[in-house]
Amino acid sequence: MKKLTTNNTHNLIVLDMAGTTVSDGGLVEQAFSAAAESLGVRPGSADHAEKLEYVRATMGESKITVFRHLFGEETLAQQANTAFEEAYGKLVDGGRIAPVPGAREAIEQLRGEGRTVVLSTGFARTTQDAILAALGWQDLVELTLCPADAGGRGRPYPDMVLAALLRTGAVDDVRRTVVAGDTSYDMLSGVRSGAGIVAGVLTGAHDKDKLTRSGATHVLGSVAELPGLIARAEA
Repeated sequence: MKKLTTNNTHNLIVLDMAGTTVSDGGLVEQAFSAAAESLGVRPGSADHAEKLEYVRATMGESKITVFRHLFGEETLAQQANTAFEEAYGKLVDGGRIAPVPGAREAIEQLRGEGRTVVLSTGFARTTQDAILAALGWQDLVELTLCPADAGGRGRPYPDMVLAALLRTGAVDDVRRTVVAGDTSYDMLSGVRSGAGIVAGVLTGAHDKDKLTRSGATHVLGSVAELPGLIARAEA
């Protein structure tokens, strides 16, 4: 896509995927249940309920980090993570995901305005690529990032946002970065990176109160509203 010469202030836009730009209909929980069962955690048990509650509370965090907390031993955590990625990938291949309404159009509008858009995720690269392929989004943005692309640490660390800045060179000041996501971990990552706009969206895991308490500068109904928010901020 040819970019326009603009006087934009916020030229780097880092967007979360599942829950923000991509609607997966609760596939994370389904894939977790499959992974947990493979390690002997019975569906319907108190152990399963406790672990599932933690998964819900930590939506947006790097999945391997979540499994390290849940299973402790690194070997078990890696087994669980592999099983999760395989289960999620099968669900994605089965056509169980779709774009959040207006997400693609918002991304295309932002790019058409001369901004650089990056898609980031807490999933592994194989799963991220499967999602992009299922949606036909392989060439939608300039860069996609998973935790491994930023040294291994996912959200709530700021690493992926900072990696986006370093890799694209789209802005000369981190305060000219916009971060948008649906979880408290997205908000913490944006705040810790120093991004000027940290926008929460209500299409995913966490509500307005949780997003605001985690540092959201704005809360939107969906990512479709992001271009308007940026335009107002630059006016």
